[in-house]
Amino acid sequence: TGPMSSECLGKLLRITLNAEYFEDKYLSFSVVDQSGIAWELDETMASQCGYTVTYSNWSKIEFRASALSCHSHLEKDVFIITIQIKASHTPDMKNATTHLKSASCYYGPWSPREIVCENNYMEVSVRREVPQTVKDFIQDEPEDWTLAFPEAKAGKASIWQIVFHQPEEKKALLVSDAWSAGYGLNTTDTRVLLRIPYTAEQIQLVKDQGITFSAVRSSTFYKQRWMILMVDTAVACPVDGVDYTNKTITWTVPKYIQPLSTRATSFKDVLVEAGVDLHKLSAKEMASRKYVLLNDLNAITMKIPIGAEGGYYKTSVSSGQHGAKYTINLFLEHQWEDNKCGLTKHTIIKEIETPFEQVELAITNNSNLSARLMNVTVGTFLPDVELVNLTVEGATVAVPEAVQHGYLTYEIRYANGSKAYIMQVPLDAPSIKKEYMRADMRAYTLNVTLVFITHPRSEIFAVPVIIVSAVKDAVLPSARGFCDGRNFHLIITHGNVDQNWLPFISDWHLTPEAVQKYNYSLRDNGTHLAISVPFLSSHVNYEDFHTTGIKASLHLTLKDGITLADRRNFSISCRFSPSELIQCLPNGTVVITAVKLVGVADLDTSLLVLRDRQCKPSLVTEKTATFKFNVNTCGTSRKFNSTTMAYENDVLYFRPRNNTPVYQLKFVCWYAIKQTVDVQYESKKNPPPSIKPGFGSLALSLKLFKEKSYSEPYQELEYPVVKYLREALYFEVELLQPKDARLELNLDDCWATNSQSQDSIPQWPILINGCENSKDSYRTVFRKVNYSLRVKLPQHLKRFEVKMFTFVQGTTLLQE
Repeated sequence: TGPMSSECLGKLLRITLNAEYFEDKYLSFSVVDQSGIAWELDETMASQCGYTVTYSNWSKIEFRASALSCHSHLEKDVFIITIQIKASHTPDMKNATTHLKSASCYYGPWSPREIVCENNYMEVSVRREVPQTVKDFIQDEPEDWTLAFPEAKAGKASIWQIVFHQPEEKKALLVSDAWSAGYGLNTTDTRVLLRIPYTAEQIQLVKDQGITFSAVRSSTFYKQRWMILMVDTAVACPVDGVDYTNKTITWTVPKYIQPLSTRATSFKDVLVEAGVDLHKLSAKEMASRKYVLLNDLNAITMKIPIGAEGGYYKTSVSSGQHGAKYTINLFLEHQWEDNKCGLTKHTIIKEIETPFEQVELAITNNSNLSARLMNVTVGTFLPDVELVNLTVEGATVAVPEAVQHGYLTYEIRYANGSKAYIMQVPLDAPSIKKEYMRADMRAYTLNVTLVFITHPRSEIFAVPVIIVSAVKDAVLPSARGFCDGRNFHLIITHGNVDQNWLPFISDWHLTPEAVQKYNYSLRDNGTHLAISVPFLSSHVNYEDFHTTGIKASLHLTLKDGITLADRRNFSISCRFSPSELIQCLPNGTVVITAVKLVGVADLDTSLLVLRDRQCKPSLVTEKTATFKFNVNTCGTSRKFNSTTMAYENDVLYFRPRNNTPVYQLKFVCWYAIKQTVDVQYESKKNPPPSIKPGFGSLALSLKLFKEKSYSEPYQELEYPVVKYLREALYFEVELLQPKDARLELNLDDCWATNSQSQDSIPQWPILINGCENSKDSYRTVFRKVNYSLRVKLPQHLKRFEVKMFTFVQGTTLLQE
């Protein structure tokens, strides 16, 4: 059918644009005059010259022109209109294609007075009566209308001026002034026309039977030969009068309103007709659509069921919510006779739009879990909606780009013109959230926001889509454990649900920093998590003592990384040798470590004592207490038999004001009384003992500690360490290898340099021949090294304290 089609509708021409040609394009409209000049339309010119452009019914575009529009070419009973449309894909209208359309329409006989109420203007045309002389006019202005309105030049009669009748005064405008104010004026051999936009200054809002009208009372003067003639060009159009109740539109138009019937005393209806889209409907057609047309004494009423045939729904957006409005283009033609103007034909074109009504959108989950594909249908939508982008994990992506993120979307259309959108996403797409539910179930959550736009109003609304699908594919982590003589070892094999689970021991999070602090071990290679915890640890539970060993257990919980809910529990239980708790040294020193049992929850390890309650632990943790004492002290008892001597004592715990212990750990150290040793004796004077120098491999470490307790050394990442002058530095030198209890570490010379090279100059001695530097103002202080859980061989360590200093030369500070 081509890009455009035309239709003659009485004294209106309608040109409809084919959506296939003009959809998604920017348009400009122009009207071509008889000289071939194209006049581009804007809103002001359209309302002044009798043109209307509407965008409706899902991309349907209409152009309407009045028979007496500015650029109409009149030939007998025919008017001809030529329009030019430019279409471009860009708003700057570059590379636009041009379309011309010329149409002619027969306009039939005229009534003495015809009033048209269009969407954007009011128009009245009046038959020119037999000339009557107007007395007492005063006007000597030049005939400027010929410049303002070229189309009027050829007329035998021409409009001279307009007088507006307003309540407070009368206002006269020359043609040029009226044209500049936005009014449209024209004359033909038989008609005088006035066209008024709804925004005109002289418009008055008047009420009749509670209905508001936009009205103008005016008289138009025109010249004919040597006479000045006048016609009444009053016009009025209803502004409201529409009600919405019980799913019905009720449109009421009062008859014979005062601005149009001044000085008339008798009225007679000639014709009342109504229709849709400028097409008149018969009574039978109205009944089939359930329309009601009532013509009462004082008013005409139309009732239209919302959603009835002839109207259409269009998408609407309110406060970001998706909804719809029902729209119908009604028109009413009322002809009446009165004793002043004769026959009046009043045509009202009324586009009625119902209030916004929210529409819930269906979101249907059609996922194919066996194919590991989430499939969601969103809709239905009206045809004026388009999906433009998606918001995935906070990022907005256009529909074509969404495929790169795993989101395939496409549109499906239904027979009634509506449509829906289907979105397909693989379960393994990065943006799909996977969460463990229970047993072997995992929840896959699709969380995406679809953003739509409406045409032609370009309103935006968003539809959140959250779909959760349960899939039986969960693989839980598993574990195996074992113990060596001194440690628990737990190896966890990862599943597919624990990527964000966190390891906890006794509600204590096993972070790399915490693990290092407690001398634990934590390693994760992506497939396995390996944890090692010493037997004597504050996070180990001690369950009971027996001669066969100490039963201890380690409990590990994997918790959700977000909610911290328990997800998986593992436990390992082992028996450790009692010898791990006691050391009976040959010199009569006993080192005993007592542990807190789970059955004595309120036990405070710092309050544990030996038989002599003055003997308290030298080292305390939350679950252990270590005592170091001589067998001849602390209430230790001694027993003999033929070959051995036994020293016995107890670690005890008393509650306040109670002399009965609630905790008792008995321990015994056995020493041999008699031992035969073969000794070879030679009566030879032996030389004094001496130590011979030798060669071998020794592994040493030098560490700087934070406090004099020597509990926490500085880590590699904390260097360089910043200290102030005379602030204490705590150094520890340890013999790492070999682990031979017969060896003792002694320091000879120790010095400081101004650089990392030990041979650089200057140097300052800190220790000389194992002693402090006597020339130092702040001498080095040696610190005693005691046995502890960390220090098994105190003779392999040396600790000393040095005051912070810096190198100077004269009064100059030396820096590397």
